[in-house]
Amino acid sequence: MRTLYLSGHGVSLRVENARLLIRDGCEFERANPCEYELKPKYDEYDNIVIYGHSGNITLEALKWLSKQNIQLTILNWDGRLLASITIPEPKAGGTRLAQYQAFSSERRLEIARKIIDAKIRMSIATLDWMVQRYPELKDSKKSCFDELALYQSKLPEADSIAKIRGVEGMVARNYWLIVAETFDKKWEFEGRVFGKTGRPMAAVDPINALFNYGYSLIEAQCWRAINANGLDPYIGFVHETAPGKSPLAYDLQEPFRWMADVAVISALERNVFEKKDFIRTDNYVLRIRPEGVKKLLQEINSVLTSKVDFKGKSWEWGYVIGQKTGELADYIVGKRSTLDLASPAPNMDRTDSAELRQTIENMTYAQWQKMGFSKGTLHNLKKRAKSNESFRVYGKVRGRLGEQSGRT
Repeated sequence: MRTLYLSGHGVSLRVENARLLIRDGCEFERANPCEYELKPKYDEYDNIVIYGHSGNITLEALKWLSKQNIQLTILNWDGRLLASITIPEPKAGGTRLAQYQAFSSERRLEIARKIIDAKIRMSIATLDWMVQRYPELKDSKKSCFDELALYQSKLPEADSIAKIRGVEGMVARNYWLIVAETFDKKWEFEGRVFGKTGRPMAAVDPINALFNYGYSLIEAQCWRAINANGLDPYIGFVHETAPGKSPLAYDLQEPFRWMADVAVISALERNVFEKKDFIRTDNYVLRIRPEGVKKLLQEINSVLTSKVDFKGKSWEWGYVIGQKTGELADYIVGKRSTLDLASPAPNMDRTDSAELRQTIENMTYAQWQKMGFSKGTLHNLKKRAKSNESFRVYGKVRGRLGEQSGRT
């Protein structure tokens, strides 16, 4: 997944001599914005994200993007997906007809359970990833882990959409109580449910703003996958139809929200964001400044472009979204007899786990040199291991440390 990010005033996309000419927007700290020239058939990007205040996109530019299979994603100031312009795909109408029939039958319950089952499994995988770094969560939040497991066990017997959503809601409640325990208090995060509506939109704290923007980027990927597989985004299985809503896009987000969660949590652990990346509006909600959105986009992309073994190949997670949506479409029309939205499972072994930190702290310089590494490398690792910040270890160093950790 290769994404070009544009922001500010005066963003421009136009075509000249068969090439797409792009001009980034102007901002206070960027008086002379960058310009890009994309050639047809070169596959330099597959997504362009605009978080701008003004600008113009010509009709010829939209045609060019369509022909080159490049998605255009436009974010509103509050992180909501304002527009996702995707490539029209010629599909047989039978796919949507089967989708409508499934929605109107008992199959809706079956598919809804599979979607929420996948979300719960991915949420648990994310919590396992966090516990590697914060093992004390298992004790301090034991009641939340227990309640989450209890409601997960109730999903198979949920015999209505309302009950399925009730299970999902209770699992999410306990998930966020656990996750919130690790956030720095300076960010003033009090949960994902607040205010009169009980919904997390119009964020009043930076962390909720980051999650809102992150989920919108995942939603854009879901829109692309829905369009490519000939499904109707306005007919979902978990979420109800409503004016201005796209229930199937929200449904498909559920098994993949973990990507935004991991990206945001990891970035917060590494102190990627600063308070100056956010600005409070006249109605007292937070928006993210363009530079902050750029940081977030980089973090989301790092997860979307990470690899997983799937169907005998190594796939980027961004492409897995499309593949699993295709499996859903095939299941709806009867081309598949089973549907497993929880596979593949993410491999999220941490290089900054509590166990690995202890291994680094206990490592002697003599042992380290016998492994073929310099003292300076171990000195830096020891500093990181003793700090509260997250860090990453790559290549041979990670492998050797993992072997050493397994022996202790």
